[in-house]
Amino acid sequence: MFKKEQHEEGREFNFTAQDFARVRHLIYRHAGISLSEAKSDMVYSRIGRRLRVLGATSFKHYLDNLESQNDPAEWEAFTNALTTNLTSFFREEHHFPILADHLLTLKKPIRIWCSAASTGEEPYTIAMTACEAFGSLNPPVEIIATDIDTNVLSTASRGIYPYERVSKLSDARRKRFFLRGSGPNEGSVAVRKELKSMITFSQLNLLDENWALHEPFDAIFCRNVMIYFDKPTQSKILSRFVPLMKSNALLFAGHSENFLYVSDAFHLRGKTVYTLADASNIKRSNSTVKERAL
Repeated sequence: MFKKEQHEEGREFNFTAQDFARVRHLIYRHAGISLSEAKSDMVYSRIGRRLRVLGATSFKHYLDNLESQNDPAEWEAFTNALTTNLTSFFREEHHFPILADHLLTLKKPIRIWCSAASTGEEPYTIAMTACEAFGSLNPPVEIIATDIDTNVLSTASRGIYPYERVSKLSDARRKRFFLRGSGPNEGSVAVRKELKSMITFSQLNLLDENWALHEPFDAIFCRNVMIYFDKPTQSKILSRFVPLMKSNALLFAGHSENFLYVSDAFHLRGKTVYTLADASNIKRSNSTVKERAL
């Protein structure tokens, strides 16, 4: 009997340097994600799962079909496979007292955009912060939460998490904002419906030419997203944020991100929080915002 041929390095699928380069090109073109040369093993592992699901015989076969068939569902699966989603409730906690103080200075209603919602912890944290700032489970705040990854958005919209995900929150926050499961839901918690009603979840690719966002925001969260883009892509995205920000809006970045190197449109307020550098020279009539945001 003959054993099944083993590909190089004992891998199930043949995966060449050309395949890796092609994946890097396609995800950059489609989603703006700049994969480093050190991500070869990650790409093999994650895209290899798609090959098994689809019964593809090789990376080349899979990538050929991806491009030739131009199936939106498979492009979505391809992007989801290569998207990293690391998040937690009150991650980079220093931002939320700043947000709370900011909310109390604003005209109502208040609009916030969370541009990388992942599995929902960040937008729900924003909602909890708003509730605490106004002392109400029904604060005058609307949150638009978007992500390119539809799988994580599905988790976010359900708002159900293992208890371990909220174990580090204070007892007061857990009791106020979550319902503990029982019976078949033992070990899980659900976000209260009041928080969920504040948030609209939807899919959005920051590289898309058209964003379905038509009114300016009082705050934008774009944290730990830009690290996946190269500087030209960062600059392009930041330039599109400008007309979507009210004159006194805040832009929240991740702890390892510095927007000053790629855009002169922003001023660092401190602790990776930015304001518009010169709001007086930026036109923000509703018609202008709608025209540029369509």
